[in-house]
Amino acid sequence: MVNTEQGGQRFRNTWIAGVNQYYPGTPKPGYIAPWAEMAKWEQESAIAVYEQIHQFVAATAGKTTQLSREQKGRFVCLCWIGQIYKHFESPKASYVADWTELPEWQRETDANIFEAIERDWFQEM
Repeated sequence: MVNTEQGGQRFRNTWIAGVNQYYPGTPKPGYIAPWAEMAKWEQESAIAVYEQIHQFVAATAGKTTQLSREQKGRFVCLCWIGQIYKHFESPKASYVADWTELPEWQRETDANIFEAIERDWFQEM
């Protein structure tokens, strides 16, 4: 099983790979900053969301493979929004934007994150 920090780093590495793959143009440095350069709240959030997705996959005995990419991405989006509200009293609207308001690059990246964590669960089984 992946330990807590490894899970957060896996989340972050998958995020960076998705940004590099889907972001149009040159991404902001903060979008692709490595784990060690992330703020503590961001690291904690990446760990928490990794664990939420992993637990969801486990709770369904891997039947999450039957979800669409959109459903998987929406789950990541909602988990992340929860973390934003946990760490910020009055977050900017763009930090808590619903799935339909996200740019395509971010939706694809969120779906990739879910699928990477889903693969982790299957490898552990």
